[in-house]
Amino acid sequence: MRKLALPVGREALLPLGLAVLLVLGALTAFQVTRPTTLTIAVAPEGGTEPALLRAYADELARRRLGIRLKVLPFAGVRESAEALKAGKADLAVVRPDVAMPGNGLTLAVLRELAAFVAAPAASGIKGVPDLAGRRLGMLASRTADRTLVGDLAAHHGLELLTEAASGSAPQTAVALVPVAEADVAAALGAGRIDALVLVTTPTSPAARRLVDHVRAASPDGEVTLIGVPDAAAVLARWPRLQPVTVPAALFGGNPRLPAEDVATVGSSYRLMARADLSRSLAAEVTQHLFEMRAALAETVPAAEDVTHPAYEDTADATSARLPIHPGAIDYYEREQETFIERYESWIYLVAILAGGVGSTAAWLRQRLGRIRRERIEVATARLLELRSEARRETDRARLEGMAGEVDDLAASIARHALNRPTEPRTLAAANVAIEAARSTVGRARAGTG
Repeated sequence: MRKLALPVGREALLPLGLAVLLVLGALTAFQVTRPTTLTIAVAPEGGTEPALLRAYADELARRRLGIRLKVLPFAGVRESAEALKAGKADLAVVRPDVAMPGNGLTLAVLRELAAFVAAPAASGIKGVPDLAGRRLGMLASRTADRTLVGDLAAHHGLELLTEAASGSAPQTAVALVPVAEADVAAALGAGRIDALVLVTTPTSPAARRLVDHVRAASPDGEVTLIGVPDAAAVLARWPRLQPVTVPAALFGGNPRLPAEDVATVGSSYRLMARADLSRSLAAEVTQHLFEMRAALAETVPAAEDVTHPAYEDTADATSARLPIHPGAIDYYEREQETFIERYESWIYLVAILAGGVGSTAAWLRQRLGRIRRERIEVATARLLELRSEARRETDRARLEGMAGEVDDLAASIARHALNRPTEPRTLAAANVAIEAARSTVGRARAGTG
């Protein structure tokens, strides 16, 4: 007896296309909404910049923003710059006069440094040439600071002696004497140093304390601040430095100290990004840093020193010796990409996938409906075949088999009708075929009895 083999594999495989499209849509949504983690190289060890950027990373995570920072610490800014250059970091703290990565573009200035000398007025030191043969006190400083002071001294024809013996320095040199902050006033009073050189942020509390120590050691309480008057020439020789102005009356208003603005040069600690970092990510990192500045300053006062790099226009910003990242410029000029612009490609992809999912779902519904109809039609055709065969069959055993097959086909049609929508016309035809087949088989069985 021939058994009916209904197609069962196609209906199970057809939803695969829809499932694939749904997975692609979910992956796209995940890609758009998941946070982006950037690696940031921080230095110098023990400095204010690592503390600031760790606090920034923590605040980004606490607010659950779309950017996350993975902090990678280094001992010095030369190493952090190398990490950015080698592609080991997306962002880095860079001091340009120490090491400038060729692929680094500025996002923000974390801290500006100014080089200037504070001397008791009674010392007679009025300018850099007056430092010849003198002893300059300097806090236990970093190598980069000593290098900067040495370059400035060399520009004025003076040799910087970092291991000078006691007593006056030669008239062609200036001696650099390490001194602790607490010993500045005593060292000036005892004549161990004649003035104090600072490489620091002029507005910082530390700078104010040091100037106060010099004032305390001055017999008349007056202090002279000396900068670098020929800053343009210095910057021409060392283009990675920058002009800095110490504002008048910064260290006191009565009497004013300094009496007038003091022009000098200095360096800066900068937050830099890889040049190939997307504009939208660079803009977002810059935006969040400035928006969080006040909150960060509550725990890390150095956040107050964060500022934007100075530039005249976009062309100046991108062609400067220390160029600014286009993404940071977008933030500064309020031209950041909108959500639509940033994820335009993804949105188009989602739209295409959504259209594809809809079309595929409609096709699958149509296809599955046709398969269900075909199954019932095949069963109906077989019932009609059994009816014809039963009219000619005289073997009772074979008629018994036909009766069983009719029952099986009826059960199969019933299951499809219960579990899936079925066209009434198709179901009505199947019912007629069932009744006709049963009636014919039944009469044939009675005739053989």
